[in-house]
Amino acid sequence: MIFNGFCIPQTSSSEPIPLIKKKNIAVVANQSSLVGTTHLVDTMLSAGFDVVKIFSPEHGFRGNAEAGATIKSSTDTKTGLPIVSLYGKNKKPTKEQMSDIDVVIFDLQDVGCRFYTYISTLHYVMEACAERGIPCIVLDRPNPNCHYVDGPVLDTAHYRSFIGMHPVPIVYGLTIGEYATMINGEHWLKNNLQCDLTVVKMKNYHRDSIYPLPVAPSPNLQTKQSIALYPSLCLFEGTNISVGRGTKTPFEIIGSPECNIPCSNSIFNIDGQKVPALFFSPHPIKGVSENPPHNGKLCRGLSLSDVKVEAKFNLSWLLTMYVYTPHDTFFKKSNSFELLAGTDQLRKQIQQGLSDEEIRASWEPALTNYKKTRKNYLLYPDIQ
Repeated sequence: MIFNGFCIPQTSSSEPIPLIKKKNIAVVANQSSLVGTTHLVDTMLSAGFDVVKIFSPEHGFRGNAEAGATIKSSTDTKTGLPIVSLYGKNKKPTKEQMSDIDVVIFDLQDVGCRFYTYISTLHYVMEACAERGIPCIVLDRPNPNCHYVDGPVLDTAHYRSFIGMHPVPIVYGLTIGEYATMINGEHWLKNNLQCDLTVVKMKNYHRDSIYPLPVAPSPNLQTKQSIALYPSLCLFEGTNISVGRGTKTPFEIIGSPECNIPCSNSIFNIDGQKVPALFFSPHPIKGVSENPPHNGKLCRGLSLSDVKVEAKFNLSWLLTMYVYTPHDTFFKKSNSFELLAGTDQLRKQIQQGLSDEEIRASWEPALTNYKKTRKNYLLYPDIQ
């Protein structure tokens, strides 16, 4: 049986081996696609399966390209297999790229956030498979942010993009296998297509348990803390606030040169926790952040490396940094904040000075309705 190195997957219907035996296989994979300590592609080739192509997502097959970097198609030096990039202009496998394939295996480590692009890659792979009647097998993996559901639900009529394709909240509380079944079940593929989908389930998985990831899912999510903070901090990417790209602690610190937060021996009480202020200066780090925001500039801000991350989308850090930053420079002039938030309401609410409670109330009833829909696609026991 194919397994993913975290929990041994199992299928409730049939084993995946007959689906891939003597078939030309394409694998959607990156550095996290491991069987124990061996890459999935190497494992399958050693077992005699006919892997003919690799599709790679954002950050590339080896996971060493920073966010947003152009990923070019290439050849894997170890196996000689062609690597087709699914990030950039070519986000969906083309008819030509699928012409020599009988089945696709999808194995990427998700982190459970709407704007983390691996679920968008999943959508386009499923759509390409559905258009050509090619089966798609998703090898499920633990979602480190699967123990809660929170945040505004995406307004697909106005803010659908590659960093948000579906009407789900920022934190959607599903494994990537469950998410695949929701894409099919909610008919989100174009022209009402249905993908011939098999999800290889995990054995003994509990969504409210912590599963440390043995490999960083992307270059700037290097620690358990950064992965836990990522859902709440990524919206800062639509502002003038750095999230620590170009430092040793990305997605664990926030700040900017314009921020006037006092940093000398200052401890802030935020959500009942003591949060220290700090100075930091981003600098290029090859393969991680080669041109980080505020490159070489002294930033003032907060260190979140030691805070206890609660099971919620945390608005407090956004609201706090807005108070200590000139309001006319806080948000980027583009609509990147809206695309990340999935709505234009949140920017307006912050500018209007609404409280945490008032903002959260505006997420209803969409958030509650999503939670009801989500229950239809759970493959494992729900949050206790």
